[in-house]
Amino acid sequence: MGYRDVMSTSAAAVDRRNEDSTELHRLVEEQAALRRVATLVAAGAPPAEVFEAVSAEVAALVAADGAALTRYEADGTITAVSGWTTEGGFSNLSTRYALEGSLSGVILETGRPARDDNYAQASGEAPRAAQEMGFRSSVGAPITVDGRLWGVLAAASKSEQLLPRDAEQRLAEFAELFATAIANSQAHERLALLADEQAALRRVATLVAEGATPHGVFDAVRHEVARMFNTPLSVRYNANANGTATVLATSHGYLGPIGRSWPVESDSSAIAQVCRTGLPARADYTRPAPGPIAAAARAVGAQCAVGVPVVVDGTLWGVMAVGSRENEPLPADFEGRLAKFTELLATAIANAEGRAELDASRARIVATADATRRQIERDLHDGAQQQLVALALAVRAAQATVPEELDQHRSELGRVVDGLTAALDDLREIALGIHPAGLSEDGLTPALKRLVARSPLRVNLDVRPDGRFPEPVEVTAYYVVSEALTNAAKYADTPVADVAVTADRGVLCMEVRDDGRGGADPAEGSGLLGLRDRVEAIGGTMRLTSPPGAGTSLRVELPLIDQAARR
Repeated sequence: MGYRDVMSTSAAAVDRRNEDSTELHRLVEEQAALRRVATLVAAGAPPAEVFEAVSAEVAALVAADGAALTRYEADGTITAVSGWTTEGGFSNLSTRYALEGSLSGVILETGRPARDDNYAQASGEAPRAAQEMGFRSSVGAPITVDGRLWGVLAAASKSEQLLPRDAEQRLAEFAELFATAIANSQAHERLALLADEQAALRRVATLVAEGATPHGVFDAVRHEVARMFNTPLSVRYNANANGTATVLATSHGYLGPIGRSWPVESDSSAIAQVCRTGLPARADYTRPAPGPIAAAARAVGAQCAVGVPVVVDGTLWGVMAVGSRENEPLPADFEGRLAKFTELLATAIANAEGRAELDASRARIVATADATRRQIERDLHDGAQQQLVALALAVRAAQATVPEELDQHRSELGRVVDGLTAALDDLREIALGIHPAGLSEDGLTPALKRLVARSPLRVNLDVRPDGRFPEPVEVTAYYVVSEALTNAAKYADTPVADVAVTADRGVLCMEVRDDGRGGADPAEGSGLLGLRDRVEAIGGTMRLTSPPGAGTSLRVELPLIDQAARR
């Protein structure tokens, strides 16, 4: 072998050693970069922080001028969710692009890394956006999360020199780490969201258990759903048999006003779909959607909406609908998650209807009992009392005709008259206990004055309101005062009681107080338990304070408006 051959062989060996050294150095750098990113992922860093680190590492390894993270959407588009450039900033965040002509479209079709060496020859929204940012070429690697193609990690160059041939493989290694970060983050977010959702459901369930009104429960559901999903638009509809839906409650005037009815026959809104099918539905208002409800939703800026049926006792009662002004579609499982809250709302509605039916039944029982009492009082007054009066007068007349020499007979007849008079007085007292005479004709104030006049106690009566009140209110108020004074006379061991009656803001209030021995307890059968039932039957409230040795105070408030209208 000649000198030149020896030198040539030595030079080739040196070149190989240099290449091997360069490759080794590159591998060392790449492994160090991967370790740094892996450490971040293991520490539970959020995807945004991981992407920032990946972008810097990839740029150093493959001489990239920028990086982008895109996510595949259910409607066949991609969204730029994060980006990085050497100049700083990324102008296309949250922008959606069609897959046609894009690197992400190629990766979606093949499931493998890909490259685009010349954006000038590519067509489509995404390549044009890259050209506008000054990029000439790019490489990308798929990001697979939980076995599903989630998105693409891409590196781009502004240089005429192509990115290294092994850039795809190197990028794929970082994409795997990034996929792990996304999976970890999603698992953490799902766990946190589940805990938050369960806490929200418990708060609403507590309201239902406490007997909150349907409107109060709707407000709680609306608040919780808006907080968790950034969906501020909510509305509650009643589904009518005539093919319309009526607004019962709304937020921010969404599809209001309250009481308005909308036709649902040919409407494409989520609300109308639920009314027609009884099944959950969603609507996309960014696309043409016929119907007045859909038009009204678009007018207030709704981009999409989900409606869930409210089923009470197995029947479609109405619809709970939630709308969003965000470009992002509502989560795919949103219907099921909203249904959990809607079930609680349905329970509140069923409870309210049950309470309303119970209250109405109790009110009918009380009204029937009062009518029966009034009829008995009239029968006693017009029958037995009049007969006793007539008998007493007849005996008096007979007594007047008895000769003077028959003094014994005259005295006997006098005792009969006295007995008839006593029986008549007793019968009047019984009649007053059954139904107060004159209450229907004269009103509450005169009836209370007569009641106080007959009481064995010295009663300080203060009646402020004048005029008449609804008959159930007057009768209940009378019996409240009557029962309280009777109990005070029997048990309080006090000579004085105070009675105050006031009317303010649609409520009639009675307060009966004494300074006696106290210790009154409705459970001991003092008549207060039945009195509470009567008060609550017309929507009133009763509060008794009677500590032993410190007197008794009874406060009753009765609404002066129809309870059905209040609900």
